[in-house]
Amino acid sequence: MAKLTGAAVFGQSGGPTSVINSSASGVFQQALKEELITEVYGAAHGIKGILEENFYDMSKESQEELDLLKTTPSSALGSVRYKLADPSVDDTDYKRILEVFKKYNIRYFFYNGGNDSMDTTNKISKFLAKSGYECIVMGVPKTIDNDLFGTDHCPGYASAARYVATTIMEVYQDARVYDTPMITVIEIMGRNAGWLTAASALAAHKGAGPDLIYLPEVPFTIDKFVSDVRKVFDKTGKVIVAFSEGCKNNEGQYIAEMGSTLSTDAFGHAQLGGASSVLADIVKNEFKCKVRGIEFSLMQRCGAHIGSKTDVDEAFMAGSEAVKAATSGVTDHMVAFERIMVDGKYTCKPQLVNLSYAANTEKTFPMEWLNKEKNFVTKEFIEYALPLIQGDSHPPYVDGLPRFAKLNKVLVPKK
Repeated sequence: MAKLTGAAVFGQSGGPTSVINSSASGVFQQALKEELITEVYGAAHGIKGILEENFYDMSKESQEELDLLKTTPSSALGSVRYKLADPSVDDTDYKRILEVFKKYNIRYFFYNGGNDSMDTTNKISKFLAKSGYECIVMGVPKTIDNDLFGTDHCPGYASAARYVATTIMEVYQDARVYDTPMITVIEIMGRNAGWLTAASALAAHKGAGPDLIYLPEVPFTIDKFVSDVRKVFDKTGKVIVAFSEGCKNNEGQYIAEMGSTLSTDAFGHAQLGGASSVLADIVKNEFKCKVRGIEFSLMQRCGAHIGSKTDVDEAFMAGSEAVKAATSGVTDHMVAFERIMVDGKYTCKPQLVNLSYAANTEKTFPMEWLNKEKNFVTKEFIEYALPLIQGDSHPPYVDGLPRFAKLNKVLVPKK
């Protein structure tokens, strides 16, 4: 597409991460430098902010606060889980988006999210093009699940992986305080892809991690689980299990469903959580010992205090590169990462993948990186993950507590 002159809008979508705001910082800081971009807007709560014309004027933010976004967790603009209908069935939202874009002369649209968000971005791009409205559309990746297609890894994953591994190493110390038998079951996020649960192996790599790891890519059976635990328990009397919240049995039932009825979000995804309690009850009845069921829950995705600097820097780069590509005329793409190893040293090179490839396509954990018993990962995963968690990143501290970004959030007057 030809280079365009007009306003840019950026939105955040889906589950927060500890580095999604770093990507926002990259988008805003680069966009504010571009001559072709006349205004820079932040959409309040993603696509809903566009539909409702709730925009923040990012030119009203100080450089200090934009820099602080890099180490501020969660979604500073507010996120959303809003599913756009198929435009061939209901194009109401799309017509509204087109109306808003025309009204504010928005010629650049950047959307930051995971699989569903890339699908939303792709749908909007195609509708705008079909309507004859010139607008450059770019996806900025994020997801702690690390399951976006077309990229070596995703912004947000490394910091969450670092949190998981570090916290498990701390739990490991606590679980060995007493000279009595104990089983600890730790539930980690991941609906269909086990990348984050696999990160628990980084703790084991340092001698303080789980004995067993279960990923959603492998059907889960209670009998095998109990048998696996028994083998470790009989040897040491201490067992730590890392378990993905998305694990299902052979019938496709989530383990968490054994304890309760699960609700779903706007995209029809089950709201998981609670599997650790289900499994803790099972092993407690079987082994008659002390059992702990631990759910990391939201903490694993917002732990900016223990972030990976590599992750923070790459997330910022993803945002910045999206703007650079857009102002050069590239559209309908998502920024992705290519891994380059030179003399054993890791570097990350940005590249672009077509939005249609990234939308709703999940990259699951490689089966060849699982051991024969399918209850632990191999050294290939360790070699993959270790470079991503390098470098310390945390917010600046004031009076012993983190100083997060405090955006002015000056609303753009509605037209």
